[in-house]
Amino acid sequence: MGKHGLTSAAEDFLKAAFELERAEGRATTNHLARRLGVTAPTATAMAKKLDEHGLVERTPYRGVTLTRRGRLVALEVLRHHRLLERYLVETLGMPLDEVHAEADRLEHVLSEAVEQRIDEALGFPTHDPHGDPIPDRELRLADTPLSGRTLASLAEGERATVTRVPDGDGAVLRYLANLELVPGSVVEIVVQAPFNGPVTVRVEGVDHALARELAGTIGVG
Repeated sequence: MGKHGLTSAAEDFLKAAFELERAEGRATTNHLARRLGVTAPTATAMAKKLDEHGLVERTPYRGVTLTRRGRLVALEVLRHHRLLERYLVETLGMPLDEVHAEADRLEHVLSEAVEQRIDEALGFPTHDPHGDPIPDRELRLADTPLSGRTLASLAEGERATVTRVPDGDGAVLRYLANLELVPGSVVEIVVQAPFNGPVTVRVEGVDHALARELAGTIGVG
């Protein structure tokens, strides 16, 4: 049980609902089930239980909307998760592709005292190692859109700095790390193939062809 008296599964549900609302505008039962790796009936049962506790408002066959209290719980879990990811990378030297799963396990048991110590030790970071914003101590989250400029949106010859890579898929993160496509890397668009073809990028003088779908998930600034 977390400090709110919720199970880790309930906290995961609220965090997933928050992320889906932020990215897609709503959190449907099917999307929640896919995000959490459970069946739709399991997601529906959890939604009903959290609705009874006033953490979500459930609309049958449409999904859930977080209440103010549910949103605050989700933001607290998200803050724990992203601070832990940053700590695991910067202090313990863990590879970027391994920290998401580890943070998923630790986020539910992190005390507020340890959270504050980690925050201070890291110099009060504003973003996790994947480039996503970290909620501050007041659980305010920077209004940074999850969609915007990506590698897929740049013109040929344009240069940019990677600001965000997709979180959660270790295989994708390992692949991007091998190409040195990580936050902070400077890239140049070499070729934008027509008809939704691949995007060829140059990193450290080496060209790599990326699937357009993947290129569309890599944020740049």
